[in-house]
Amino acid sequence: MPALVPELSVSDIAASRRFYCDVLGFAVRYERPEEGFAYLALDQAELMLDQIGEGRDWITGPLVPPLGRGVNFQIEIDAIDPICARLKAAGIAPFQPVETRTYRTATDQVTQRQFCVQDPDGYLLRFCERV
Repeated sequence: MPALVPELSVSDIAASRRFYCDVLGFAVRYERPEEGFAYLALDQAELMLDQIGEGRDWITGPLVPPLGRGVNFQIEIDAIDPICARLKAAGIAPFQPVETRTYRTATDQVTQRQFCVQDPDGYLLRFCERV
């Protein structure tokens, strides 16, 4: 298990699970339906979904859509084109279209193709592949 796995509070676990699995291509590693919980993985990325009002709530304040304001989750995968194709087939437009960007690091630079999409609750997901 990675050292950091975000857990996203979601308004409808079934809708979120369909979006993450059917559209984005995540797989369910395990779930606890009685708690409205699912643990998902895509390539090396892992995240948890937790239905608001079910199981344990880790909510520190009012939840007003879009959720996750001020954060985007960068998810590095082998190839972004298959996800882009599935989004298009599902009629879901990207929040930020595909672009190639180079970012400076401490000792080098990284070039990646990337795009952003919002999940059903408004969490911003930035998928990228190394160039």
